[in-house]
Amino acid sequence: MKTVIITGANGNLGTAVTQTFLNKGYRVIATVFEEKMIAEFISHTNLDVRVVNLSDDGATAGFIASVIRQYEKIDAALMLVGGFAMGGIDATAVADIDKQISLNFKTAYHVTQPVLQHMKAHGAGRLVFIGARPAIEASQGKDMVAYGLSKSLLFKLAEYINAENKGSNITATVVAPSTLDTPLNRKSMPNTDPEIWVKPAALAEILEFVVSDKSEVIREAVLKVYNNA
Repeated sequence: MKTVIITGANGNLGTAVTQTFLNKGYRVIATVFEEKMIAEFISHTNLDVRVVNLSDDGATAGFIASVIRQYEKIDAALMLVGGFAMGGIDATAVADIDKQISLNFKTAYHVTQPVLQHMKAHGAGRLVFIGARPAIEASQGKDMVAYGLSKSLLFKLAEYINAENKGSNITATVVAPSTLDTPLNRKSMPNTDPEIWVKPAALAEILEFVVSDKSEVIREAVLKVYNNA
């Protein structure tokens, strides 16, 4: 049984991803930010929910160490924690950029650093980051500068990981969706047909493929999951 860490496991995407991985026979170590969020999960033999402040590098390192002690091997880590903000350059302060970097990049980096060391010791592992279309296409990101800049760091981090571990069975993959079909997005964009967006369940299937043995030959992948948006 493969052991995977899924951060931000109680969000719209995280819920779908966690359920998909459990359904396919993985052991899931799910992280949430507050104790009360644990009650949002349905009990499952292969689900271990932990409260972790991923913005704290020390707390995150301690969490990873405890997972390794208990389960011995981490096969994959999926970094789903993140945040979103609107604003073009004129409306974006440095503080706004710092906040988005903390949410979208630092939380992922704090997990990646100790997990990558662990994977090197075992010679295998999958690191999966959630990118964003605004980090790839300037036309999409010009009105969400802080968000786009913070997400762009994940693409570069994946490149560094893949370059450092070339020739091994350790890979970093960035999956970049367009708009997710969530209740909040439906409410904020009532005039847009949600059928053109990406369903969280569909994205979860793609993430499972990336982690599974079926993707063993894939290297240095950036997967654009846009549907028809």
